[in-house]
Amino acid sequence: MNITDIGSGLRDLASPPGAAEPMPVLFVGHGNPMNAITDNEFSRGWREAGKALPKPMAVLCVSAHWETRGTYVTAMEKPPTIHDFGGFPPELYEVQYPAPGSPELAGETKSNVRSADVGLDFEWGLDHGCWSVFRHIFPGGDIPVIELSLDSTKPPRWHYDLAKELAPLRRKGVLIAGSGNMVHNLGMIDWQAKEGFDWAREANETLKKLIAGENGERLIDYRSLGREVQMGVPTPEHYIPLLYALGLREGGESLSFFNDRTELGAISMTSFRIG
Repeated sequence: MNITDIGSGLRDLASPPGAAEPMPVLFVGHGNPMNAITDNEFSRGWREAGKALPKPMAVLCVSAHWETRGTYVTAMEKPPTIHDFGGFPPELYEVQYPAPGSPELAGETKSNVRSADVGLDFEWGLDHGCWSVFRHIFPGGDIPVIELSLDSTKPPRWHYDLAKELAPLRRKGVLIAGSGNMVHNLGMIDWQAKEGFDWAREANETLKKLIAGENGERLIDYRSLGREVQMGVPTPEHYIPLLYALGLREGGESLSFFNDRTELGAISMTSFRIG
C-alpha cells in the first residue's frame, strides 16, 4: 500500500460521525531502549497487543522523546529511524524501522487541530519512544507512522484538550498512541532492580485506579496526587502522552491494562488499551 492509497483511505472514511467504529487508542510504557531488541515480557506484551488490534490505515504516535516549542507533525514520506540515546550495544544502533510516513495524515492532523498552528516537519522522523515499541506491535513495518510533538511550553490540561481535537481521526482508521511511562524517574533508576521501589509501585497503583475510574481531572492535576506520584513524575514529558490517550477516550469505552509492572526501581511499564 503506497502513500496515495493511504491518503485515499483516509478520505474515504471521512463520513458522518458514527459511520465507522473508532480505532482503539493505546498508551504504551516504552522504558529501556533495549526492549526494542530483547525478547522479554514487555516486547511479548507489545506483540500480543498488536495481534489483538484491528489493522489501522496509519498510526499517529505522541512520543515523550519529541519535545518542541510549538506543535509539529512529521510529514515526510520516509521517516528516518532516530537513535536518540547513548551508551547501548552497537546492535541497537543498527536497527531500522522502515515504516512509511503519511503526508496525507499529517495534513489531516494539522486541519483537525484548532487550538494550535501545527507545523509540518520534514526533519525529525521516528524516535525510540515510537519505533522501539511499534517494531513489535506491527513488525512488518508496512503501516504508515507519523509523530506529533509535545509542546513543552504548554501545561497538562492544554495537551489533554488538544487530544480531543484528534478524535475524528479514530473514525478514519487511525490508531493513536501515546508513548511514555507512567512512572519515570531516571535519577533514581537502579539498573540491577527487577522490580520497582515501594513508592514507584504505589504511584503506579494510584494512577491506574484513577485511569480506570475515568478521573481525568485528577490525572491532569497529577502534582496534587501525593509524594509517590511526585517522585514518579519529576518531569512531565513521559507522563503527558498518557493524557493524550485519556483525552481520546469516549464514554463507555472499554479499558484494559497490559505490561503492568514496575522495574529498575523507578520505571513503570504499565500500558493500556482503550476501545
